[in-house]
Amino acid sequence: MTRLRLVAGGLAAVLVFVLNLGLAACKAGDRDREEAAPAARPAGRESLSLSGAWALYPLAVRWQEEFQRTHPGTAIDIQAGGAGKGIADALAGAADIGMVSREIQPAEAAKGAVAVAVAKDAVVAAISRRNPFLDEILRRGLKREDFAAIWIRRTAATWEGLLGRTGRTPVHIYTRSDACGAAETWAAYLGGRQEDLGGIGVYGDPGLAEAVRRDPLAIGFNNVNFAYDAKSLRPVDGIEICPIDLDGSGLVDPAEKVYARRDDLTRAIAAGVYPSPPARDLYFVVRGRPDRPLLAEFLAWVLTEGQAYVPEMGYIGVGPDKIAAGLAAVRGAEKR
Repeated sequence: MTRLRLVAGGLAAVLVFVLNLGLAACKAGDRDREEAAPAARPAGRESLSLSGAWALYPLAVRWQEEFQRTHPGTAIDIQAGGAGKGIADALAGAADIGMVSREIQPAEAAKGAVAVAVAKDAVVAAISRRNPFLDEILRRGLKREDFAAIWIRRTAATWEGLLGRTGRTPVHIYTRSDACGAAETWAAYLGGRQEDLGGIGVYGDPGLAEAVRRDPLAIGFNNVNFAYDAKSLRPVDGIEICPIDLDGSGLVDPAEKVYARRDDLTRAIAAGVYPSPPARDLYFVVRGRPDRPLLAEFLAWVLTEGQAYVPEMGYIGVGPDKIAAGLAAVRGAEKR
């Protein structure tokens, strides 16, 4: 159909008026809907932000899902980036909660860091499943002194040397490049600090696991829930957990064989069979006493109802005394 011609000027003016009137009505309706939308959200709901340790990230995401499901209208944002970033963000006010996978330092406490223990896990040594000495390593394990020679003293240059024989197969050492609780905890087990660890620096838990998986001669370390597959509960494809010869016998005894499945290891951590460190508490850190009701409510929920999700996600509970201490730190703000 060709363009319709309006020959009467009066008719054209009427049509323009009607169109403008309709457009104005649509805009007014849109404004009404936009103004009505916030009223549909539950009153008083806000957002929360969490930042920090990779170790806590999978569990924090599970808590986020459940809390948001039972608290409609609440938005929780979670960003992983290492424990150092988490506590820095919390102290700077850039995040409501810092996820921290190491002990709080005195200087951080002096700046107002308040730590609430929410779960427990561990750091494990990881090697490639393609390591040419894999069977012998799994049979014999490595002693704490061997790990210290690898990362701290840097005197363990070959896999043969670690296994008590001659050869030239180099050990490719990996560590974390970001300030993190996993590296700090692993270093503490070996008698040092993160800055003492040698090796090729890789950012984040996923990156370090992938570097070890790709390199047959690699050794690294990971938080439990990045060393094990969440579905199969076995070590991540292409990785094996390097066992610790805890009693120094030169063999991994039956009581030390705790790595086949994630649940075997978490039971060993809970029973104290796997040492601490590298087992450790995991913390939510806030700056000062939590003064926002939603923040206090979320922290209290994590320490009560949220604890039901700790075992299923591959973590260990921190015990009633620490739960009680955490609740005492947040209950006052929750009631305001």
